[in-house]
Amino acid sequence: MSENATPKPLLEVKDLAITFSTPDGPVHAVRDANFTVMPGETVAIVGESGSGKSTSALAAIGLLAGNGRVSAGQILFDGEDIANASEKRFVELRGNHIGMVPQDPMSNLNPVWKIGFQVKETLKANGLAGDNPKKRVAQVLADAGLPNPEARANQYPHEFSGGMRQRALIAIGLACRPRLLIADEPTSALDVTVQQQILDHLDTMTSELGTAVLLITHDLGLAAERAEKVVVMYKGRVVEYGPALEILRNPKHPYTQRLINSAPSLSAARGDKHEAIVEETSPAKAEPLLSVSNLTKVFDIRKGFGKKEKFTAVDNVSFEIPKGTTTAVVGESGSGKSTIAQMVLNLLDSTSGEITFDGQQIGNLSEKQLFKYRRRVQPIFQDPYGSLDPMYSIYRTIEEPLRIHGIGNSASRQKKVKELLDQVSMPAATMHRFPNELSGGQRQRIAIARALALQPEMIVCDEAVSALDVLVQAQVLELLDELQRDMGLTYLFITHDLAVVRQIADNVCVMERGKIVEQGSVDDIFDAPKSDYTRNLLAAIPGATLI
Repeated sequence: MSENATPKPLLEVKDLAITFSTPDGPVHAVRDANFTVMPGETVAIVGESGSGKSTSALAAIGLLAGNGRVSAGQILFDGEDIANASEKRFVELRGNHIGMVPQDPMSNLNPVWKIGFQVKETLKANGLAGDNPKKRVAQVLADAGLPNPEARANQYPHEFSGGMRQRALIAIGLACRPRLLIADEPTSALDVTVQQQILDHLDTMTSELGTAVLLITHDLGLAAERAEKVVVMYKGRVVEYGPALEILRNPKHPYTQRLINSAPSLSAARGDKHEAIVEETSPAKAEPLLSVSNLTKVFDIRKGFGKKEKFTAVDNVSFEIPKGTTTAVVGESGSGKSTIAQMVLNLLDSTSGEITFDGQQIGNLSEKQLFKYRRRVQPIFQDPYGSLDPMYSIYRTIEEPLRIHGIGNSASRQKKVKELLDQVSMPAATMHRFPNELSGGQRQRIAIARALALQPEMIVCDEAVSALDVLVQAQVLELLDELQRDMGLTYLFITHDLAVVRQIADNVCVMERGKIVEQGSVDDIFDAPKSDYTRNLLAAIPGATLI
């Protein structure tokens, strides 16, 4: 090949159309999509839940749902049209040629297999285990940012935090060093510092090995920082396509403009409409609804051969949440923030310390008292696929807490479910569907609707918006803000997304390795951070200076 020869695309999508067969007729999920991925290039597909971005990528690896098919167009991988390739051909391509990092770790990791075994199986299937598979597995886990990889390889998925499970999926996807990596929201569950580490690793692969990355994301900051080109999808169509910074700094399509305007940014202050509630219920004036005092949680960790060691997940933590305010607990995966949420919800016993809600300690509640407490304090969990029963329709999922707590009759509960769906921007027809029929973002909106059903006094949000695209994220944060103003709700907001914290929180606790290293008002933490750890978290936010 001469120096001036035009390089051949690694992946070329031409006039792609994807159709799903349903009892109500065909659904056209993707129409006339066109984009190209060159060798060693990173291309980001950006769009809201249901836009067709994940569906387009799954078609390139032969993983469409059984009722889905490529109805028109071509998917050229290294010049070969694989749009309707046989399963045998896709098996040959997966792993060594095309890798995949899916979005939802709990539905993509086998719960009864150890993490190391699952990585080893991937390596063996592609003939890359080598003479020392154990060492190779540890190296793969270390590359994905997992600390103490030898010990982690001996653990099961349920023993990992959400972010650590996602890192295990990334390890599996990168294990065979494929020519094209399809990364479907690969860092949506990760804290910003680990996100930076993982994406730096992807960049290293791209530059050293010529690996191309097709990055599916709703994070515009990440797209601007990491991709050469951006594909913006809306309702199954590509509405804008071109160089990343050009699109994100000078968007032409109204939808792209809306995406950018809805993106959280460090400089965004909370709106005037929220200032009144902050003034009325400032920490100096309001009584604390929740008080956490010297809270500690110690776990026994298996070390092999029947040995165990103590692991302190939460170490002498204290904070208060005044009524009607939002306190955000921020930290990396494994920092202990979700463990605090579980103890506040009384789903996990503390080793020592006290949690007091509205003047009453929750450590020794009777069954009757606990039932009442459950109504007053509701959760929104990080992983909607794990927290929603796959056998329950969406209607039954949202209606169940109303029925269990004896609220209304069948007709009034049905009306309430419709209202709740509308509040989280979901059509009423959704109530007849099941969780597996919804996207990750849509499932999380259902989880939020369920949490709102009992009109609780406090909501514990454990990464409640981490799986949502920026438009829906903005709607949900606005909804939570409106509910707080209208009903005086109190939020404990567990998150790794500092940009969201700036939008939603009044007070912030920054956690590192089980300890609170800094706490204060949101302005104090963001404008004058005292801890090096806090400064590092702020510096790692993707795209903070680009959009």
